[in-house]
Amino acid sequence: MKRIYLFIIGFCTLCWACGSEPSAGEVAAQTAKAYYEALIMGHYDRFVDGRYRSDSIPESYREQLLANAKMFMGEQQDKHRGISEVRVANAQADTASHSAQVFLILVYGDKTSEEVVVPMLEHRGVWYMK
Repeated sequence: MKRIYLFIIGFCTLCWACGSEPSAGEVAAQTAKAYYEALIMGHYDRFVDGRYRSDSIPESYREQLLANAKMFMGEQQDKHRGISEVRVANAQADTASHSAQVFLILVYGDKTSEEVVVPMLEHRGVWYMK
């Protein structure tokens, strides 16, 4: 979790150094993309840690989420030769409710693609998947 948080801080710092502050939607989108890239790399624990309130769930439920993430990637490998890339298509943030809808494009190994919606929630300056 700390690595993802550091990634977010680094991303924000880079954007501020360039003279323009990223929008809430851009930060949510890059965070969602980072979570899915962790999933692709087999870092299932990082993907699960990207869920809102993952630190307060029972260990047995956490193990189920890890198994589901691993099973999902296995299915994608069988059906589409895995996921080769994640792209941000769009993001719509609602700063009043500290939420966002991030639209990601999953590019599969067989060159097909699929757009998915990742609902995000900002809590204490960090974006999490709902």
